[in-house]
Amino acid sequence: MKKIKVCIAGVTGWIGRALVASVLKSSDLALVGAVSRKNSGKTLGEVFGMNDFPLRISESVDKALDSKTDVLVDYTSPYIVKNNIYSAIKKGVNVVVGTSGLSDQDYDEIDKLAKKENVGVFAAGNFAISAALLNHFAIVAAKYMKSWEVIDYASDAKIDAPSGTAYEIAHLLSTVGNPAVKVKDDKVKGQRESRGFNLNGTHVHSVRLPGYVIGVDVIFGGKDEKLTLKFEAGNTPDTYVEGTLLAIRKVIGMVGLTRGLDRLLF
Repeated sequence: MKKIKVCIAGVTGWIGRALVASVLKSSDLALVGAVSRKNSGKTLGEVFGMNDFPLRISESVDKALDSKTDVLVDYTSPYIVKNNIYSAIKKGVNVVVGTSGLSDQDYDEIDKLAKKENVGVFAAGNFAISAALLNHFAIVAAKYMKSWEVIDYASDAKIDAPSGTAYEIAHLLSTVGNPAVKVKDDKVKGQRESRGFNLNGTHVHSVRLPGYVIGVDVIFGGKDEKLTLKFEAGNTPDTYVEGTLLAIRKVIGMVGLTRGLDRLLF
C-alpha cells in the first residue's frame, strides 16, 4: 500500500506531539516532514526521545516541503498559518488546517488559489468528533428555531477571538439564514459591545478565563422555549487527533476548500 506522506507544522506543540505518535502508529501514513521554529535543526528523535527517528525538524513550511509531501497539517499560529497554506498550495501539496484565526475572507482567497493550483484544502474550527456533531445538530436546529447566539469559551492564554470553532459554527448557521433579532445592533442603547461580535448575522460572545480549554454553546430561543447545544473539550490533545487523521486521508483528491469536520461525517 502506498502511504500518504505527511508533514506536520507545529510538530512540538500540544496537538502536534499527539499527532506524531498516531501517524507513526498508522499503517497508511508516513511522517516525512516536521516544522518547529524553536526546535529547528534538531531531529525528532532528539526532541521526542526516539533515538531511531532521524527526521530533522525544519524552521519553515517552505523548507520542509522541499521533500516529497502529500499533505501538510498545520497546527501553528494565527500569525503564520495563511502563509504556510499558501506555500503548500503553490508547491502542489494538500493542506489540513487545524490553526484558528482565519476569517471568511481569508478562506475565500485560499479556496480560489487552491482551485487554481488543483489541490485540496480542508479546514475545521475544531477537529473533535463531538464538535462536528454539534455543528450538524446546530444546522438542524436553526431550521426550526429562528433565533440563536453563540458563546465561545477558552483559556485566558488564547490570543484569537472568536475561536475557529465559533467562526465555523457562525459560518454554517449563515447557510441556513440570519437569526431573527428584534433590536438591531445600531439600535442598542448603552454599550454596543455588550451584544458581542456580529459574525455573519450571529452574535458571538467570547469568554477567556483560566480553567477553560475549548468550549462552545449554541443557544436557541423560541416562543416560550429554549435549546442549548454544548461542546466542551477535555485537557488532552487526544480529542482532536481522530478527526485530524480522518481529514488527512480525505483531503487527498479534493480540489479547493472544504470547511467543517461534519462534511466528512455526514
